[in-house]
Amino acid sequence: MLDTKTRIDRRPFASLGHANHGWLDARHHFSFASYHDPDRMGWGAIRVWNDDVIAPNSGFPPHPHRDMEIITFVRSGAITHQDSLGNTGRTGAGDVQVMSAGSGVRHAEYNVEAEPTTLFQIWIEPTTRGGEPSWGAKPFPRGERSRQLTVLASGFAEDADALKIRAEARVLAATLKAGEQVTHVVGAGRHAYLVPATGAVAIDGEAVNARDGAALSAGTYTIVATEDAEIVLVDAA
Repeated sequence: MLDTKTRIDRRPFASLGHANHGWLDARHHFSFASYHDPDRMGWGAIRVWNDDVIAPNSGFPPHPHRDMEIITFVRSGAITHQDSLGNTGRTGAGDVQVMSAGSGVRHAEYNVEAEPTTLFQIWIEPTTRGGEPSWGAKPFPRGERSRQLTVLASGFAEDADALKIRAEARVLAATLKAGEQVTHVVGAGRHAYLVPATGAVAIDGEAVNARDGAALSAGTYTIVATEDAEIVLVDAA
């Protein structure tokens, strides 16, 4: 068995790529836009994990995407979505929206609230290219994720209650009180990436603080909250 240090690649928050545009203060777990690190180009099918703080009454104007599964996990505040398919919706704290860009779509994401919005935006490469683009959103009450990893978005048919994505991947989240723990198995040939949205955890004894990232190779992991925590984990091919 690989030792813990080999199986867990921790990326401290301070080491992440950083771009502050005034209205947007963004941290990049992987290479994105003007931030380029050849050692952080992605993790399996996970291509982007951005930690964004969006100022009130601002946001991303209409812009195109294609051939990418884009998942937005709202940590605080809310984000309002509009796209060229005619979809509109407001996604609040603790909830999730997904957009399958497929053959191409334009969308805008605005914070129309009076407070900053904080979110994780996660991009996963789809299993196949093209297809009809789509958008969806769903509330996931934090209390229902207590002491368990709950599937929020999935490309697997058995996850009937999750938002659908076109990738062999799952996006999961859990809320843990200090001392509580969950276990996650990363299968052979798969890749997982975990970020505490709040609080801190120890993964097989390796300390991972709020907004740090941890890339996990194949194996079984015990995740213990060292303080009250909310964690987000993506398990992908």
